[in-house]
Amino acid sequence: MECTRCGACCVAPDIAALNKPVGLRCPHLTDDNLCAIYERRPQICRDYAPDEVCRMIEAPTLEERVRKYLALFGLEAEAQTVREHGCRSMRAARRLTAK
Repeated sequence: MECTRCGACCVAPDIAALNKPVGLRCPHLTDDNLCAIYERRPQICRDYAPDEVCRMIEAPTLEERVRKYLALFGLEAEAQTVREHGCRSMRAARRLTAK
């Protein structure tokens, strides 16, 4: 499957290598859903390949795709907690959601 450059993989999952919590936009994701550090992106991002999940979360907007991704993996509550508490780092989010 070819990448559609939708940006969902840069928003929905947490990315430890970038200290990015679940459900928050990667700080390196540009307004047009492209990676601003593409040439220097972490290995986890380099290794990611589009798969059936991309098809399962297809939707007209990034917000809808992210919502579908979070629902698919049961991460809605964690993402909501992260947003409500303004966690800007994965470490802070993990401390908060571990309680």
